[in-house]
Amino acid sequence: MQQSPTVKLLEAILAAFNTRDVDRVMAFFAEDCALEMPRGPDPWGSRYEGFGSVREALRGRFDGIPDITYGDDTHYIAGETGMSKWTLRGTVAATGERIEVRGCDFFEFRDGKVVKKDSYWKIVEPRRR
Repeated sequence: MQQSPTVKLLEAILAAFNTRDVDRVMAFFAEDCALEMPRGPDPWGSRYEGFGSVREALRGRFDGIPDITYGDDTHYIAGETGMSKWTLRGTVAATGERIEVRGCDFFEFRDGKVVKKDSYWKIVEPRRR
């Protein structure tokens, strides 16, 4: 029996991200999952494939922004695709820079598990005076 994604599932995934507990987050992902992060050397950012690779990339995100939170969220489902819009807030560990940026995740699901998470962030530039 196929389990279709729901808005409640997207809310649970976001709640897991807000705990910064990589094992809790990865419980939502399939073994053959993929993750595309907003920054990287390619047009799609950085791509990680497979459970272990995705886990390590997310661990790096949580280490890099240890107080990261996602709020102001809304969620949508269309078939086996989900989208979550949010505001990311946190402090970059390496620089102490505070960030606040709008972004979204596109999720592809199979049998209720994430097989692909594709993340996008707005590019925030300094205000002109």
